[in-house]
Amino acid sequence: MARTEYYDDPGAPEPNSLVVAASAVVTDERGRILLQRRRDNGLWALPGGGMDMGDSLPGTAVREVKEETGLDVEITGLVGTYTDPRHVIAYDDGEVRRQFNVCFRARVVGGSPAVSDESTELRFVAPSELAALPMHHTQRLRLTHFLEDRPAPYLG
Repeated sequence: MARTEYYDDPGAPEPNSLVVAASAVVTDERGRILLQRRRDNGLWALPGGGMDMGDSLPGTAVREVKEETGLDVEITGLVGTYTDPRHVIAYDDGEVRRQFNVCFRARVVGGSPAVSDESTELRFVAPSELAALPMHHTQRLRLTHFLEDRPAPYLG
């Protein structure tokens, strides 16, 4: 399924759903950040996805990381909340969503890296290499907040 992300675009379609989601900035022992290249738009992104009815938000982040990367993680903190109404995601099946995303900090505790059906590539990236990767503004914002090592989570 194709995905188009809009940000502050007056031509963006009107949202028809609101999705609660979680993502995670997963780091390895060298401080590199786990990213996946999304199959639906070709951009690099943090692992994450929508919350199921039986999930907690931290549980959603752990489940989504496992499903999308093959890695088991432990939540270690909170990067922030991301609810900007100017960010709209449209899918080719007609869904146009606003997303309420809570982004966590996490570390790997097990598993083996594996590309999922949602991605074409998976790798740990040094912070100095992030600027060269194609990614949506909202993903870059979460990474910026993570790297700032803020004393309190971003609330936006």
